[in-house]
Amino acid sequence: MAEVLPESGAAFIEDEPFDLLKAPLFGSLLKKKTFRTIIRLALLIVSVMMIVHGLFGPALAPKNLATTLSWVHFRGILILALLCAGNFFCYSCPFMLVRDFARKFFRPVLHWPRPLRNKWLPIALLVAVLFCYERFALWSKPWWTAWLIIGYFVSALVVDSVFRHASFCKYVCPIGQFNFVAALASPLEVAVRDRRVCSGCGTLDCIKGRRETQLVSIDVKQRGCELALFQPGKASNMDCTFCLDCVYACPHENVGIVSRPATSILSGDPARAGIGRFSQRKDISALLTVFTFGALLNAFGMVTPVYAFEYWLNQLLHIGPGPILGLIFAGFLIVEPVLLLGAAAQMTKTLTKSSRSLVSLAVRYSYGLVPLGFGMWLAHYSFHLLTGLFTIVPVLQSALSDAGIPFPGDPLWRLTGVPVRIVQPLQLGMLVLALAGAMIWTHTIAEEDQPSDTWRAFAPFALVNVLIWTAAVWLVLQPMDMRGTFLAS
Repeated sequence: MAEVLPESGAAFIEDEPFDLLKAPLFGSLLKKKTFRTIIRLALLIVSVMMIVHGLFGPALAPKNLATTLSWVHFRGILILALLCAGNFFCYSCPFMLVRDFARKFFRPVLHWPRPLRNKWLPIALLVAVLFCYERFALWSKPWWTAWLIIGYFVSALVVDSVFRHASFCKYVCPIGQFNFVAALASPLEVAVRDRRVCSGCGTLDCIKGRRETQLVSIDVKQRGCELALFQPGKASNMDCTFCLDCVYACPHENVGIVSRPATSILSGDPARAGIGRFSQRKDISALLTVFTFGALLNAFGMVTPVYAFEYWLNQLLHIGPGPILGLIFAGFLIVEPVLLLGAAAQMTKTLTKSSRSLVSLAVRYSYGLVPLGFGMWLAHYSFHLLTGLFTIVPVLQSALSDAGIPFPGDPLWRLTGVPVRIVQPLQLGMLVLALAGAMIWTHTIAEEDQPSDTWRAFAPFALVNVLIWTAAVWLVLQPMDMRGTFLAS
């Protein structure tokens, strides 16, 4: 409903934001829990197929479902979904389907340990996944990829069978953390439609869950948000899995998937439900930094110059490939961000005569990096998805044939995807938009941080954005390995 805001001094009509749950057909489907179950069941079947084919299928990666779907298609589709709508992978997560089934037999009773209620553990796990991907060439190892998927299922099952709420999602899952950060730049957010309705709500079902009666009971008809995101106080997609439990629990139908301004998460520094203040969360700032510089690192591992650099390090230090890769990771994820953000924070502090500490400035302005990190992941993963777009067809043909399911004709192994000459300009366009987004976000932060001296606060971190963007463009223009396809170099 349009709303008149009289405090503006004149009648001003605020347009009602777009609400995906009110969209014809798709919105109606999303509001049904059975639809979520069907989607998760479909992905569970696909996951089982990937595991079986990874363990017992061809050892050649381009002919195996585990590697082709995991490293070519899944990542590209995931980042595109985050760009277009939000965290819909977590919504359709097959791990949660297995977990919910297990909870029929194992009722978790423990709370997640307080010292681990932060992002440091999942940051370490995310870095570990990126490291193992490079060190052990997981894109070429169907058997190990299958075991990685199995490890995910077992971890989700064990953690959430022992600890209450969605501890695995919030405090463990590396994919979930990646999605949380990327979803900060998404156009849609699970949020309340009208805060006035929430102010008159006495049941708080969106967080407590809905029971058959108002009496305290063990049995809950519909659980509320297990990630402790109380909807009236929620202000971003951080930690939101888009599970829609709050939508199903709200008795007033006052929660939707609504559009929001791109810079809305930067407005002020409110105490956010389940998160606290962003400016006080060094762990979330570290996660954003790993997300951004990890995008450069992951792409650097796939371009030709990396081999010359690794050879140079070997000749200089006389160490093996594992330590060399460790040094590269330390350089990209620790040294580089500390130097760039630290120098920018010092320049901003000097130019604006700010009394804030260097760490607090770096934490605050690190949120401006999100569009750049997102843009690099998008450009990188889109490259693999588009250049290997049709490879799933012959792989599926071969898998069905191996399983004894008749399929007419031989597998069409000649199918690949979109030519690189078409994909590369698209990548550059994505990076240009990413730089624009980073500049807008950084300027918004500077405007709030130093309203009387915005440009001096903005300039040092804008320079950091340009340096990161330049590195991203250079990486995109390098010859890149066609990992997981027959075009691999």
